[in-house]
Amino acid sequence: MDEQPKVEWREWGPEAFAAAEQSGSPVLLSLVAPWSPECAAMDATTYAEPRIAAHVNDGFVPVRVDADRRPRVRDRYAMGGFPSTVFLTPSGQVLTGATYLGIDGFRDILDRVRETWDANGESGGSVPRQLRETDPPGGSLSPRIEERMVEQLLAAYDEEFGGWGTDVKFPLPRTIEFALVRAREQATRTLEAVRTHLLDTYDGGFYRHATERDWSDPRRAKLLDDNAALIRAFAHGYRYTGEEAYREAAERGIEYLTTTLWTDDAPGASGAFAASQAGEARYYRLDATDREDADPPPVDGTAFADRNALAVDALCTYYAYTDDGRSRRFAERALEAVVELIDEDGAVEHFSGAESPRGLLIDQARVLAGLTTVWQVLGDPGPARAVADWTLEHLAADGPLRDGPSGGTGLLDRPLYPFDYAVEFASAALDLAALAEEPAYREHARKTVATYANAADRMGVEAAEYATAVARVLEPRTIRVGPPAGSDLHRAALRLADHEAVVVPGVGGASATVIDGETPVGTAETPAGLESVLTGG
Repeated sequence: MDEQPKVEWREWGPEAFAAAEQSGSPVLLSLVAPWSPECAAMDATTYAEPRIAAHVNDGFVPVRVDADRRPRVRDRYAMGGFPSTVFLTPSGQVLTGATYLGIDGFRDILDRVRETWDANGESGGSVPRQLRETDPPGGSLSPRIEERMVEQLLAAYDEEFGGWGTDVKFPLPRTIEFALVRAREQATRTLEAVRTHLLDTYDGGFYRHATERDWSDPRRAKLLDDNAALIRAFAHGYRYTGEEAYREAAERGIEYLTTTLWTDDAPGASGAFAASQAGEARYYRLDATDREDADPPPVDGTAFADRNALAVDALCTYYAYTDDGRSRRFAERALEAVVELIDEDGAVEHFSGAESPRGLLIDQARVLAGLTTVWQVLGDPGPARAVADWTLEHLAADGPLRDGPSGGTGLLDRPLYPFDYAVEFASAALDLAALAEEPAYREHARKTVATYANAADRMGVEAAEYATAVARVLEPRTIRVGPPAGSDLHRAALRLADHEAVVVPGVGGASATVIDGETPVGTAETPAGLESVLTGG
């Protein structure tokens, strides 16, 4: 029997686009994620249909990209979900795109793209809006930005089911952290909803989101970054309320990370956390007995720098509140893998491998955040300064933070100024300014945050981390602890301080000093005395 044709996928790169230019054909970009069941389903149905495969091979240059491994491609071309099916001109401009397509829908779009291409050629393509709007809005910072975000929380909060919004429910862990300080009942009710509906009580770990307002019908992929962020949010929830259910939810997440997602196939000798586990609904709908006999969904073993740094951050946060030895051990082991991905100048590799991109803002920001948390909790500065300095020199040399080094295939040669990664970097730079006693980092953070100030009145609750960063710029709090990390006074500072404050251990002496802005407001030599200073008692 003759072998049926298969789509002849090419790697992303100049060779594929040169082939499209030479043949006069559009590029079919398939952006996929290893954890997405829709990606697997489209491969098993649409792309497996022989006539479609033959049509794609004959009339297009098909390119397959792992969205997790190439964030700069993902952030320019994703259509709002995975798979993203995007048709491009040979110069990389977008003809049209969609997400999942069945056989009939894919046939239709192939015909439409072919007609558009034959009629218009290169002129039929366009550049996505985020790449056309290259000047961030600018502005100045004021307390009104934080106040407006609180108003947004009140307006968007779902009083019946918890969480924000009345459609798909994402857990929004950074929004939960913002609300823990400013709208605690909203935060705790949302934590309860996440714990009840998105925590896998059998295998551990948190599902990605729920498709219904009442948190039902969850999308069951489990991503390391989502889980790390939720572990941190539950740890902070436990710190503020003392609620054991929140500590237990964080612990179940940590058990999942340190078993199912732990891999020895990572840089360094200590292993690291894998990227994700696929969301096969069939498996997760089985009861406990049947799961025992079933093969679990596959795990993508790639150890990404940004996701491991988020896990280090979360585990250190949990350790700070609980003294949990396992959390510290795995944080230190994953930290070794992250440091292996940082070169001597401070540039971070996305993952270990010859094809890995280097110096992406997503990695620089999250690795810096992980390093500053390690410094606060364990007292180890690591290469935090080098990571920050490389980022500022190479990604902010001409103004706002870019998503990565200039240049690349297709639209990668156009600058992108990602709001979320820039805010993460600014927040970590605020920590570093206090830890390293380097005001220049605070000034860089202030400039970065101010870059987006004029858009603050258009931000929804998903941008609560921005409002947190603004509040920290305008009203910073630092606790400088004389004794070293691990001392009773240091441990008390970590547990008593607002989680948005910076704790600096081992500065010398026997006391701790609380500083608001640049003004010392009190000094204590005992945990009880520090509590009195922090509470104004």
